[in-house]
Amino acid sequence: MINLKAFIFGVAVFILTLFVTVYGVNSIYSKPIYEDFCPNSIMEVNVMNESVCFENGGKWTPYQTFKACEAGEVCGSCDVDYSCREAYDLASERYSMNLFLISIPLGILILFFGFYFFKVDFVSVGLMAGGVGTLLRGIGTYWKYSEDWIRFLISLFGLLVILYFSYRFQGRIQDNKHIKRK
Repeated sequence: MINLKAFIFGVAVFILTLFVTVYGVNSIYSKPIYEDFCPNSIMEVNVMNESVCFENGGKWTPYQTFKACEAGEVCGSCDVDYSCREAYDLASERYSMNLFLISIPLGILILFFGFYFFKVDFVSVGLMAGGVGTLLRGIGTYWKYSEDWIRFLISLFGLLVILYFSYRFQGRIQDNKHIKRK
């Protein structure tokens, strides 16, 4: 039977472990901010045409019309954030990759720490769940940028780690059952 108090403490350890890892990493390594790459200054331009759009880092798209454009008439639209958005997207991808590279060893370390150094089951399980959550955060941020073969390797590695810890944890559960019966 599950001890409800132990379960609640385990969940609390899990949630707080996630908070510590997420906010700890965020305080050291900050996420790129869109406004730092794309200020709103181009929106202040009154006359927008192809050359003004290009000069301000935008991308001009001409309208598909059946008639010729007359002088002074706007015959297209400007994607004003085109260049800066590409720079932001590149910085976001780099951030996600670095977060992945930070979170994977951190999550494995927390899993290892929770498994080997805590004899209180709910603390151990809570820390291990926090380690898994840290792994998932790191993987989740980089997932959309990775290719299928990288996703396969990440998934295979994760499966092997979980199988290893499951096998090792099973032995620990068996030991605890024998201790309680005596």
